[in-house]
Amino acid sequence: MAPLQTRSMAKPDTLLTLESLSLAQGNRMVLENIDGHFEAGTITALVGANGAGKSTLVQGIMGELRPVSGRVRCEVPNARRAWLPQQLALDLTFPMSVEELVMSGCWPTHGSFKRYGPPEYRRGQAVMQRLGLQAFEHRPLGELSGGQRQRALLGRTLMQEAQLLLLDEPFANVDAATVEVLIDVLRTMAAEGAAIIIVLHDHDQMTRLADRTLRLERGHGTWSTPSRAGDASSPAETLT
Repeated sequence: MAPLQTRSMAKPDTLLTLESLSLAQGNRMVLENIDGHFEAGTITALVGANGAGKSTLVQGIMGELRPVSGRVRCEVPNARRAWLPQQLALDLTFPMSVEELVMSGCWPTHGSFKRYGPPEYRRGQAVMQRLGLQAFEHRPLGELSGGQRQRALLGRTLMQEAQLLLLDEPFANVDAATVEVLIDVLRTMAAEGAAIIIVLHDHDQMTRLADRTLRLERGHGTWSTPSRAGDASSPAETLT
Protein backbone atom coordinates (compact mmCIF):
# COMPACT_ATOMS: atom_id res chain seq x y z
CA MET A 1 0.00 0.00 0.00
CA ALA A 2 1.43 3.39 -1.01
CA PRO A 3 1.28 5.89 1.86
CA LEU A 4 -0.26 9.28 1.28
CA GLN A 5 2.05 12.23 1.64
CA THR A 6 1.27 14.59 4.49
CA ARG A 7 2.80 18.03 4.64
CA SER A 8 1.93 21.67 5.22
CA MET A 9 0.23 23.55 2.40
CA ALA A 10 -0.54 27.18 1.67
CA LYS A 11 -4.29 26.91 2.28
CA PRO A 12 -4.94 25.65 5.83
CA ASP A 13 -8.51 24.54 5.03
CA THR A 14 -7.45 22.31 2.13
CA LEU A 15 -7.43 18.77 3.48
CA LEU A 16 -6.66 16.88 0.27
CA THR A 17 -4.89 17.85 -2.96
CA LEU A 18 -4.46 15.90 -6.19
CA GLU A 19 -1.45 17.00 -8.24
CA SER A 20 -1.34 15.76 -11.87
CA LEU A 21 -2.42 12.37 -10.58
CA SER A 22 -2.28 9.43 -13.02
CA LEU A 23 -3.45 5.96 -12.00
CA ALA A 24 -3.45 2.57 -13.68
CA GLN A 25 -4.98 -0.85 -13.07
CA GLY A 26 -2.41 -3.43 -14.14
CA ASN A 27 -1.03 -2.28 -17.48
CA ARG A 28 -4.10 -0.19 -18.33
CA MET A 29 -3.96 3.54 -17.72
CA VAL A 30 -7.26 4.58 -16.16
CA LEU A 31 -6.83 8.23 -15.15
CA GLU A 32 -4.38 10.87 -16.32
CA ASN A 33 -3.38 14.23 -14.86
CA ILE A 34 -6.20 14.64 -12.36
CA ASP A 35 -5.87 17.90 -10.40
CA GLY A 36 -7.99 19.28 -7.62
CA HIS A 37 -8.33 20.22 -3.99
CA PHE A 38 -10.87 19.22 -1.37
CA GLU A 39 -11.49 21.71 1.41
CA ALA A 40 -12.82 21.30 4.92
CA GLY A 41 -16.56 21.81 5.04
CA THR A 42 -17.24 20.82 1.42
CA ILE A 43 -19.00 17.90 -0.26
CA THR A 44 -17.75 16.82 -3.68
CA ALA A 45 -19.78 14.49 -5.91
CA LEU A 46 -17.66 12.08 -7.95
CA VAL A 47 -19.59 11.22 -11.10
CA GLY A 48 -19.06 9.31 -14.33
CA ALA A 49 -20.18 6.25 -16.23
CA ASN A 50 -19.39 2.74 -15.05
CA GLY A 51 -15.74 2.06 -15.74
CA ALA A 52 -14.82 5.75 -15.84
CA GLY A 53 -12.36 5.34 -12.97
CA LYS A 54 -14.30 6.40 -9.89
CA SER A 55 -13.23 3.38 -7.83
CA THR A 56 -9.68 3.75 -9.11
CA LEU A 57 -9.56 7.36 -7.94
CA VAL A 58 -10.90 6.38 -4.53
CA GLN A 59 -8.17 3.72 -4.26
CA GLY A 60 -5.57 6.32 -5.13
CA ILE A 61 -6.88 8.79 -2.58
CA MET A 62 -6.97 6.15 0.16
CA GLY A 63 -3.39 5.10 -0.60
CA GLU A 64 -4.35 1.63 -1.85
CA LEU A 65 -3.08 2.25 -5.39
CA ARG A 66 0.35 3.70 -6.13
CA PRO A 67 0.30 6.59 -8.65
CA VAL A 68 1.93 6.15 -12.02
CA SER A 69 2.79 9.83 -11.79
CA GLY A 70 1.73 12.84 -9.77
CA ARG A 71 0.76 12.60 -6.12
CA VAL A 72 -1.88 12.80 -3.44
CA ARG A 73 -1.25 15.21 -0.57
CA CYS A 74 -3.37 14.77 2.53
CA GLU A 75 -3.48 16.80 5.72
CA VAL A 76 -5.73 14.31 7.52
CA PRO A 77 -4.11 11.63 9.71
CA ASN A 78 -4.88 8.01 8.87
CA ALA A 79 -7.09 7.58 11.94
CA ARG A 80 -9.43 10.33 10.66
CA ARG A 81 -9.82 9.00 7.09
CA ALA A 82 -12.86 6.83 6.45
CA TRP A 83 -14.18 4.88 3.47
CA LEU A 84 -17.79 3.75 3.31
CA PRO A 85 -18.06 1.15 0.51
CA GLN A 86 -21.18 -0.13 -1.18
CA GLN A 87 -23.25 -2.46 0.97
CA LEU A 88 -22.35 -5.35 -1.34
CA ALA A 89 -18.87 -5.27 0.22
CA LEU A 90 -20.31 -6.01 3.67
CA ASP A 91 -20.12 -9.64 4.83
CA LEU A 92 -23.58 -10.24 6.27
CA THR A 93 -22.64 -13.68 7.57
CA PHE A 94 -20.14 -12.22 10.04
CA PRO A 95 -21.68 -12.32 13.55
CA MET A 96 -21.72 -8.61 14.36
CA SER A 97 -24.50 -6.49 15.83
CA VAL A 98 -25.38 -2.91 15.00
CA GLU A 99 -23.79 -1.70 18.23
CA GLU A 100 -20.59 -3.64 17.54
CA LEU A 101 -20.32 -2.20 14.02
CA VAL A 102 -20.90 1.37 15.23
CA MET A 103 -18.43 0.98 18.10
CA SER A 104 -15.77 -0.35 15.72
CA GLY A 105 -15.42 3.24 14.55
CA CYS A 106 -13.33 3.73 17.71
CA TRP A 107 -10.68 1.26 16.56
CA PRO A 108 -8.41 3.66 14.62
CA THR A 109 -7.81 5.76 17.74
CA HIS A 110 -8.86 3.47 20.60
CA GLY A 111 -7.46 0.15 19.39
CA SER A 112 -9.39 -3.01 18.47
CA PHE A 113 -8.44 -5.02 21.59
CA LYS A 114 -8.84 -2.38 24.30
CA ARG A 115 -12.12 -2.40 26.23
CA TYR A 116 -14.46 0.52 25.68
CA GLY A 117 -15.17 2.78 28.62
CA PRO A 118 -18.30 4.71 29.60
CA PRO A 119 -17.39 7.72 27.40
CA GLU A 120 -17.19 5.53 24.28
CA TYR A 121 -20.46 3.76 25.07
CA ARG A 122 -22.23 7.08 25.71
CA ARG A 123 -21.00 8.40 22.39
CA GLY A 124 -22.08 5.20 20.65
CA GLN A 125 -25.58 5.49 22.12
CA ALA A 126 -25.79 9.11 20.97
CA VAL A 127 -24.73 8.12 17.45
CA MET A 128 -27.31 5.33 17.24
CA GLN A 129 -30.03 7.64 18.53
CA ARG A 130 -29.06 10.26 15.94
CA LEU A 131 -29.42 7.64 13.19
CA GLY A 132 -32.62 6.09 14.53
CA LEU A 133 -30.94 2.78 15.38
CA GLN A 134 -31.60 2.51 19.14
CA ALA A 135 -34.18 -0.25 18.71
CA PHE A 136 -31.80 -2.32 16.58
CA GLU A 137 -28.55 -2.03 18.52
CA HIS A 138 -28.36 -5.76 19.36
CA ARG A 139 -29.69 -6.99 16.02
CA PRO A 140 -27.27 -8.87 13.70
CA LEU A 141 -26.35 -7.03 10.51
CA GLY A 142 -27.78 -9.82 8.37
CA GLU A 143 -31.26 -9.17 9.79
CA LEU A 144 -31.33 -5.48 8.92
CA SER A 145 -32.91 -3.78 5.93
CA GLY A 146 -30.66 -2.06 3.42
CA GLY A 147 -31.43 1.34 4.91
CA GLN A 148 -30.71 0.20 8.46
CA ARG A 149 -27.36 -1.29 7.41
CA GLN A 150 -26.38 1.92 5.66
CA ARG A 151 -27.23 3.93 8.76
CA ALA A 152 -25.08 1.57 10.84
CA LEU A 153 -22.15 1.93 8.42
CA LEU A 154 -22.42 5.70 8.61
CA GLY A 155 -22.61 5.41 12.40
CA ARG A 156 -19.18 3.78 12.35
CA THR A 157 -17.72 6.81 10.55
CA LEU A 158 -19.39 9.14 13.07
CA MET A 159 -17.72 7.23 15.89
CA GLN A 160 -14.43 7.58 14.05
CA GLU A 161 -14.96 11.36 13.85
CA ALA A 162 -13.71 11.24 10.28
CA GLN A 163 -12.29 14.43 8.80
CA LEU A 164 -12.00 12.93 5.31
CA LEU A 165 -14.91 10.69 4.29
CA LEU A 166 -15.35 8.84 1.00
CA LEU A 167 -18.65 7.12 0.19
CA ASP A 168 -19.54 4.84 -2.72
CA GLU A 169 -23.19 5.27 -3.74
CA PRO A 170 -24.53 5.41 -0.16
CA PHE A 171 -28.14 5.93 -1.32
CA ALA A 172 -28.32 2.77 -3.43
CA ASN A 173 -31.01 0.29 -2.32
CA VAL A 174 -32.14 2.29 0.71
CA ASP A 175 -35.54 3.69 1.63
CA ALA A 176 -36.55 7.34 1.25
CA ALA A 177 -36.43 7.98 5.01
CA THR A 178 -32.84 6.75 5.17
CA VAL A 179 -31.89 8.99 2.24
CA GLU A 180 -33.14 11.99 4.22
CA VAL A 181 -31.28 10.90 7.36
CA LEU A 182 -28.02 10.37 5.46
CA ILE A 183 -28.24 13.71 3.65
CA ASP A 184 -28.85 15.51 6.95
CA VAL A 185 -25.95 13.74 8.70
CA LEU A 186 -23.53 14.31 5.82
CA ARG A 187 -24.39 18.01 5.61
CA THR A 188 -23.86 18.28 9.37
CA MET A 189 -20.49 16.54 9.12
CA ALA A 190 -19.43 18.98 6.42
CA ALA A 191 -20.64 21.93 8.51
CA GLU A 192 -18.45 20.62 11.34
CA GLY A 193 -15.38 20.70 9.07
CA ALA A 194 -15.17 17.35 7.27
CA ALA A 195 -14.25 17.04 3.60
CA ILE A 196 -16.62 14.55 1.96
CA ILE A 197 -16.24 12.84 -1.42
CA ILE A 198 -19.26 10.87 -2.55
CA VAL A 199 -19.85 8.70 -5.63
CA LEU A 200 -23.31 9.62 -6.96
CA HIS A 201 -25.50 8.94 -9.99
CA ASP A 202 -28.79 10.57 -8.99
CA HIS A 203 -28.88 14.21 -10.12
CA ASP A 204 -31.50 15.28 -7.57
CA GLN A 205 -29.37 13.95 -4.72
CA MET A 206 -26.33 15.61 -6.26
CA THR A 207 -27.95 19.05 -6.36
CA ARG A 208 -29.29 18.67 -2.81
CA LEU A 209 -26.03 17.49 -1.29
CA ALA A 210 -22.93 18.44 -3.25
CA ASP A 211 -21.13 21.78 -3.42
CA ARG A 212 -19.31 20.81 -6.61
CA THR A 213 -18.67 17.83 -8.87
CA LEU A 214 -15.71 16.02 -10.39
CA ARG A 215 -16.76 14.17 -13.55
CA LEU A 216 -14.49 11.40 -14.82
CA GLU A 217 -14.65 10.65 -18.52
CA ARG A 218 -12.17 9.07 -20.94
CA GLY A 219 -9.41 9.12 -18.35
CA HIS A 220 -9.71 12.79 -17.47
CA GLY A 221 -11.49 14.85 -14.83
CA THR A 222 -13.66 17.95 -15.21
CA TRP A 223 -14.73 20.13 -12.31
CA SER A 224 -18.16 21.71 -12.31
CA THR A 225 -21.12 22.62 -10.12
CA PRO A 226 -24.06 20.25 -9.47
CA SER A 227 -26.44 22.32 -11.57
CA ARG A 228 -24.10 22.35 -14.56
CA ALA A 229 -23.13 18.70 -14.13
CA GLY A 230 -26.61 17.61 -15.16
CA ASP A 231 -26.75 19.94 -18.19
CA ALA A 232 -24.72 18.65 -21.09
CA SER A 233 -25.16 21.97 -22.95
CA SER A 234 -23.46 23.98 -20.20
CA PRO A 235 -19.68 24.30 -20.27
CA ALA A 236 -17.92 22.92 -17.23
CA GLU A 237 -16.16 25.25 -14.85
CA THR A 238 -12.60 24.59 -13.78
CA LEU A 239 -12.64 24.99 -10.01
CA THR A 240 -9.12 23.87 -9.18
